[in-house]
Amino acid sequence: MTSRLVAGLLAVASAAGIVVGMSLVGGWPSSLVAVVSTMIVLLLPAVGWLLAFRRPEIRYGWVLLAAGLSLGAGTLGVGLTASGAPAGLFTYVSTVGYALFYGLTWIFVPLLFPDGRLPSRRWRAVPWISGIAIAVHGIGTALAGVDPSRPAMTSLPADRLVAAAAGGFGQFVTWVIAGVVFCSLVLRWRRSEPPERAQYACMVAGVAATAAGGVLTLLFLLGLSTPTLTAIAGLALVGSLPAAIGVAIVRHRLLDIRFGIRGSRLHLVFDVRPTVGEVLSDLGTALEDTPEPVEQLGRLAAAVRAGLELRWAAVTLADGTRVVAGRAEGPAALTMPVRGGLGHIECGPRDAGPLTGQDRRLLEALAVPAGLAIQSAGLVTRLVNAQEAERRRIERNIHDGVQQQLVALIAGIELARATGAGADMLAHLREQARQTLADLRELAAGIHPSSLSQGGLVEAVEERCSRLPVRTTVTSSPDLRSRRFTDEIEGAMYFTVSEAVANALKHAKAATIDVRLSRAGGRLTAAVADDGKGFDAALTRRRGLATLSDRLDALGGGLTVGSEPGKGTRVNAWVPVDE
Repeated sequence: MTSRLVAGLLAVASAAGIVVGMSLVGGWPSSLVAVVSTMIVLLLPAVGWLLAFRRPEIRYGWVLLAAGLSLGAGTLGVGLTASGAPAGLFTYVSTVGYALFYGLTWIFVPLLFPDGRLPSRRWRAVPWISGIAIAVHGIGTALAGVDPSRPAMTSLPADRLVAAAAGGFGQFVTWVIAGVVFCSLVLRWRRSEPPERAQYACMVAGVAATAAGGVLTLLFLLGLSTPTLTAIAGLALVGSLPAAIGVAIVRHRLLDIRFGIRGSRLHLVFDVRPTVGEVLSDLGTALEDTPEPVEQLGRLAAAVRAGLELRWAAVTLADGTRVVAGRAEGPAALTMPVRGGLGHIECGPRDAGPLTGQDRRLLEALAVPAGLAIQSAGLVTRLVNAQEAERRRIERNIHDGVQQQLVALIAGIELARATGAGADMLAHLREQARQTLADLRELAAGIHPSSLSQGGLVEAVEERCSRLPVRTTVTSSPDLRSRRFTDEIEGAMYFTVSEAVANALKHAKAATIDVRLSRAGGRLTAAVADDGKGFDAALTRRRGLATLSDRLDALGGGLTVGSEPGKGTRVNAWVPVDE
């Protein structure tokens, strides 16, 4: 908001200086020629305000506003001097103002076209050299007392010759750099892609017209020009570049600003595509208000479609899941992969015109929240699948184990009652009931062991490892036994250790297992190592550990598995904890 207010104030100040100055010089508003000339000159602050207002983050609009402000100061100074005001200060203002205006329009406006950035790093010294040359030109000429409104230079006293020479040298350097910048502009125009070539063509034409105006102005200073040529030169100098930029905006959508006609009447529409910041801000709000990951992908695809004005856009995950905004028809015009190989964003054709470099930069910016949304969706999907798999496992264990034992126990009790069973049968039924109770406890321990709830992580791991048929050692930090963590953290670490030791028994045929629990550097770590047969970690799926890895990921942690054939296996798991 502040930057837009500043842009408005600069534009108003520029326009005021231009209007007042030209009215004092050309008899405005009684002279039609003066009015038309003023309207043309006002193009410069108008275009500068338009770009700075809608794209405040891009320096190009501010450069045009600075040029307009310099032109306004110079014109005002000339007008006040011509109206009879004391020369002195106003002559200095006009001289310095015009020097700044010429330097900005001849060098900085074409050099920073179209997005306010230098063509390459090799040009970093040019703005500094140009700034010094422009300052020397303006200050030297002002100190020499040269009046820019006079067609010829009069003889100067000796004490002003040095200042005049410095001003002339600064002007010469400015001309040389302007020529180099113009040549680079032509090269950029020839090498640009078709969508941007038309914009560069407008700028090349505008700079060429400005140069022609400069040549005619030089004739004016030498006293070799006519009033008509003088008027043409002035309009070419101050009106060519803003006119060229205006054409690039209207016809070629410079910086994604466009005009159009909407409806049945001639209604002029000023429409600007959202900036990268605006799209990211709106997308962030939409994702925050949308907790469901799949719906977040839909919001993301819709943001890409709206931001780039596409017929359709799609977000595709690595597993093939695809969410489309709009109606996907035909091949994608642009595909942007998301970091980490999580998926990619597909862009259909634009509603009008091809995709440009600015579109690619916007898509690259959107790829960051896209990766987060895709990662969130994938993680939630894996967690849901893991929960469903765990539910089916518990259901299967109950059905195949405890449920069958209870059915058999009930049948035995009914038989004992019907036959009047003796002590032997009752003892058998009692033992069967005890075994069923033990199985129930073991099943409950697989869900959340009571030792974990009552004694903490170290005690639960020790109890779990004490029942193993192989030699198992459990080592923990001294302060870890009495330390408690959240249920989610303790449960995730306990089941990771349980799964790791179970795999060591079932698959690795290990003779010894070593379990280490520690806390350091803001992490709770569990390491399970065995001396089993090992495996090729690159070729073997982790299966049960994969769901636990997702569980640790959800807590901000991670899991790694290292193994080689014949060298055992080591599982490392960690989660962040408070110190």
